[in-house]
Amino acid sequence: MGVTGGQISPVRSRERFLLGESVEGSVRGPILNSWMRSRMLGLSPEQTDLPYTDDFDPDSRLVRAAAPVLDQLQTRFSGSQMNISLADGNGTVLQRRFGEPALAGRLPPIQSVPGFVFAERYAGTNGIGLALAERRLCQVYGAEHFAERSQANACSAIPIRDQFSGHIVGVLCFGYPRGYEDPSLPVLVRRAAESIERRIMEQSSARERALLRTYLDARHRARGGETGDDGQLIGLDELTDGGLDRQDQMILKARATELICSPQRAAVEVSLSHGRGVTLLSSPVTSLSGVEGVVVEAVLTGESPPAHHLAASKHTASALGALSLAATEHAESLPWHLADSAAHRAADAPGTVRGLVLVGEPEVGKYAVAARRRLELLAEASTRIGTTLDVSRTAWELAETAVPRLADYVTVDLPGAVLRGEESADPQADLRRTVVHGIRDDCPFYPVGHQVRLDPGTPHMRCLEGEPAVLETDLQATTPAWMVPGLDHARGILAHDVHSMICVPLLARGVLLGIATFYRSQDPAPFGDDDTRLAQELAARAALCIDNARRYTREHTLALALQRSLLPRGLPEQGAVEVAHHYLPAESGVGGDWFDVIPLSGTRVALLVGDVVGHGLHAAATMGRLRIAARNFAELELAPDELLTHLDNLLVRLDREEEDASATGSNGIVGATCLYAVYDPTSQVCTMARAGHPPPALVDPDGRVTFPDLPPGPPLGLGGLPFETAEIRLPEHSTLVLYTDGLVDDRHRDIDVALDQLRDALAHPDRRPEDTCRAVIEAVAPEHPGDDIALLVARTRTVPADRIATWDLPPDPSLVADIRSAATRRLAEWGLEELSFAAELMLSELVTNAVRYGSEPIQVRLIHDRSSLICEVSDGSSTAPHLRRAASTDEGGRGLFLVAQLSQAWGARYTPHGKVIWAECALDAA
Repeated sequence: MGVTGGQISPVRSRERFLLGESVEGSVRGPILNSWMRSRMLGLSPEQTDLPYTDDFDPDSRLVRAAAPVLDQLQTRFSGSQMNISLADGNGTVLQRRFGEPALAGRLPPIQSVPGFVFAERYAGTNGIGLALAERRLCQVYGAEHFAERSQANACSAIPIRDQFSGHIVGVLCFGYPRGYEDPSLPVLVRRAAESIERRIMEQSSARERALLRTYLDARHRARGGETGDDGQLIGLDELTDGGLDRQDQMILKARATELICSPQRAAVEVSLSHGRGVTLLSSPVTSLSGVEGVVVEAVLTGESPPAHHLAASKHTASALGALSLAATEHAESLPWHLADSAAHRAADAPGTVRGLVLVGEPEVGKYAVAARRRLELLAEASTRIGTTLDVSRTAWELAETAVPRLADYVTVDLPGAVLRGEESADPQADLRRTVVHGIRDDCPFYPVGHQVRLDPGTPHMRCLEGEPAVLETDLQATTPAWMVPGLDHARGILAHDVHSMICVPLLARGVLLGIATFYRSQDPAPFGDDDTRLAQELAARAALCIDNARRYTREHTLALALQRSLLPRGLPEQGAVEVAHHYLPAESGVGGDWFDVIPLSGTRVALLVGDVVGHGLHAAATMGRLRIAARNFAELELAPDELLTHLDNLLVRLDREEEDASATGSNGIVGATCLYAVYDPTSQVCTMARAGHPPPALVDPDGRVTFPDLPPGPPLGLGGLPFETAEIRLPEHSTLVLYTDGLVDDRHRDIDVALDQLRDALAHPDRRPEDTCRAVIEAVAPEHPGDDIALLVARTRTVPADRIATWDLPPDPSLVADIRSAATRRLAEWGLEELSFAAELMLSELVTNAVRYGSEPIQVRLIHDRSSLICEVSDGSSTAPHLRRAASTDEGGRGLFLVAQLSQAWGARYTPHGKVIWAECALDAA
């Protein structure tokens, strides 16, 4: 259907449509849209009357240009049933030609007499009306016509444009019986329209030539018949000998084009290169046939600096000296008081050089200026649209570029999936208003964030369905049918004098990203095809930038998701510190910052922050590897300096692996920084070591903020350099603040200023750690962070002395029973009698192992923590305990097995003076 000679009839589809059934997919898109508009306009298929007017010019420029072409077409189709009509831009038929002259008598007046209006809003779907609505070649066959009267006919129609303005000035329509078949007809229709458009151009050229001849004749008469040495007119190009280069000529032509837009006399001084000045004079001129135009001359005098550049030759001076028409006849009416000063003297001064710059009709100048401004807008758009990789910001840049130079209001609608960096499977279902921008703040459109719901037949829906652009040129004269379902909202728009619109899809790489709509209200001229092409070009550039931003957003989201998955999702339960954290990713890309809180044996806790140098997925992946390694090293109960040494060695090995893989394009690891702290609430001692990382901030209970001077240590990845530890005693309710350099290192701010801001933000010891995190981020973090920020705030707690029991023992096996009895009594004091049996067994085995295999000093310690009972036995030996499976015939080897079965966790840690074997029982285990 929809092809000349096609075998599929649209009759059934039309019947189903009129019954209200869906016919999408079985009818061509333009036809279905036209049917919908016809139905919304309240047209009836049985309607036979059309508006008629005799108020049209039968000898208009369009008719004169088309007449020879229509005569040729009538001759070509002589003897056929072809009906050729010419309509104006409103759909009013101006001329008709018939292949068989007798048709004019047999056809009804509506099909044979000029003056009937075939605009879509009156006639429904027909060739002329559809060509005006679609603004392109259209074909309508049989039942594709909305009206019953045209069911037996087919037609092909094409708009006719004025090539100067790009506006549609008419329609050429071929009507023929439904059975007529000619595959070459569309080509013939296009060629005929092009011939008419060329003849319209030739008319304009002839009018300009007449203006030029009138100007030359006037110049000749003003000189009394003399034209100089050779009678030639010196043009702008020939003034190059007088000192004008190509750049100067372009400047003069641009200003002359602006002058020719107005029929008023004017003179303007134009500054050129090398400090020179030129006077442009514009004067009205009327040809003998009555065509009104403007002539623009350039006047250069020998007095303009530097004089030697403007010295005229004898040939130039004699010929141009005669061109005094504009400066003498109309000198008294020149604006800006130039008639009696610069312009007048320039016209008559000796050595004056004058050249003709432009001559033509004012309307032509307006179109030229508009074309130049469109090019300037496109050039500006290339620098203004896409300055960031943010989807919403890019859409705003499109609107800000178009207002007010192209449109008075712009709206941009994007699917929610696109805003999230994804592709939208169904843009219509998730379309949201993203941008509303205009010349006034009270824009009469749905606000940003509103979910846009589209009705069938609307320009927005047509764009979603594949149309490259939809232009509505007159919204005020007759409210379009597609506005009827939302008439109240439409009235608000029309009340702001919005009279035309362009709807353009945002397409990039074959993906529909949204819709941009341009509205005009202040400028009385409606949008035209040139404006539509400009809007499409702007939308195409914006769509590409939006797609780039969308892809970046998706990759950034994926990288951020990877990074967050590698960071702690929740803080573990522990009683040593009250802790809070905050992670703020950089705006430009994810980095390698991390933090961790690791519970250790003996109620201790490890606090860790680190920063991998660089950004992107590689830095995030490296951060994950380092964090897992640091947690594993911490589980081994390594001292802070030893842990950093192991991380340093790991990073050196990773760097070597990257160097080996550099041929594949992988980026090598530059390094990392790290700060590791272990806090013991039983002794209130914090042991710290750092590897090139900023020192922590320490807030005393009285609010004093200090930055402990820790040994700096080299960054991780250098290899072979030692790390040092430092011990600091932290009173209860002290606050330890660990952070990465993104918090205080900002190129727009001195680091000392940032540290002072951090000190002020922390000087509130009564705040909870969560509130402290929030206050630090608000007061210290850069507004647009260029690096990730990891912040860890820990307020210290202590284990009360009455919850710790300690016994020193000599290496005597007979004292094991005494320890069991003392431990049982202490557990009773603590109300933990239920754990006495398990504690006795564990202590018995651990103390026996220490006496048998260890060395002095031997110490036993019980710690009643908030959620567990911890049994520790330390000795001076560094012999590592091993859990093994004892055979049925073995007499020993079951002690640690019993400890493992009775406790929820057990292990050993090493101290400078030996080791500690510990076992932990949950208080609810009883």
